[in-house]
Amino acid sequence: MKKTMSPKSQKGFTLIELLVVVLILGILTAIALPSYLSSVNAARMGAANTNARALATAVQSHAITNGSYDTTLADYAIDLGGAIALNPCTGTTTGYTITSTATTATVVAAMGTNCGTWTPMTFSLVL
Repeated sequence: MKKTMSPKSQKGFTLIELLVVVLILGILTAIALPSYLSSVNAARMGAANTNARALATAVQSHAITNGSYDTTLADYAIDLGGAIALNPCTGTTTGYTITSTATTATVVAAMGTNCGTWTPMTFSLVL
């Protein structure tokens, strides 16, 4: 004998129930995504400023040893552990600017497009 199932004994979800779940997930994602993206940008900005601070320390150390500031980024790779740190806002290792005179220098991280609109910290150095 063949057994037939009544409609009440069938298990599973209806299309309407699945659509409601997908809709709820979409709403939750739309609420959480802007907050997540802003925290990612804040982390990138903080990392860029931290890397610029480390570079400023290397610039100052090099200037004290040699008696003058050098604006060539590649000269500081050894002082920074073998490589210039990546600027997460530009995605490059050349995303930092060193401006110097005979006795002063400034180090700034480039703004880049990965961080949105922000004002990077300027590290001023005096010999």
